[in-house]
Amino acid sequence: MYEPAVTEGVFRLRRPGARWLSTGYSGGFERAPAAYNITVPEGWEREDIDRYSREKREAAGFRESGPTLLTGVDVNHARGARLGPVVAYATVGLSNPATLPADPKETHEGNISEAGPGSVGTVNLIVATDRSLTDGAQANLVSVVAEAKTATLLDVAGVTGTTTDAIVVGSAVDGEEAEFSGSATEVGAAARACVREAIRAGFEARYAEDEPPETVEAARYGVVTDQRADVFDPREHS
Repeated sequence: MYEPAVTEGVFRLRRPGARWLSTGYSGGFERAPAAYNITVPEGWEREDIDRYSREKREAAGFRESGPTLLTGVDVNHARGARLGPVVAYATVGLSNPATLPADPKETHEGNISEAGPGSVGTVNLIVATDRSLTDGAQANLVSVVAEAKTATLLDVAGVTGTTTDAIVVGSAVDGEEAEFSGSATEVGAAARACVREAIRAGFEARYAEDEPPETVEAARYGVVTDQRADVFDPREHS
């Protein structure tokens, strides 16, 4: 059983002995009793992220270390969703939206360089399963979660994500083994549904009394990937 808690600007998801895979700061695989999502204040520019995270955890009464995500969103806006063997928690902030037009025709000027981590929103996801995933299945679940995040954000906000999104996926090492986690598997299908519902609820919580940027161009830190890459046939380079 994964146990969530929110206090003093810190979200914790605890399960002793769990194995986590994080795409955030100092990410990768890690055995730890908990994973965290921590709110940072506007204008936050500290570089000692490990120390800051520890200070915030301890101030909230959480002594155990674990993979940590940072967000400009108040974690009181975190929302969770559960289905079958999966649970997902999301915080949704869109002050730094990003999008990928399928056929870019105009040049847009993004300006994320002016923003520190504390100045921007971020869509952070902590997704966990009571299955014991293989390395490959856990890594693949990150891609499943990212796909679900993108599809949901396109529907609710017309963007593919933000410039600072991060994902943590948790696996219960003492659970039933699962070798696969694609969208047609029980774990993958549940993760997709949980991410969709958690993001929708997190979006509604964050913007219940506020409005997200109407367009990427209107956002202070919005980024549109309008470059075109060169296409080639790999047989010509073999």
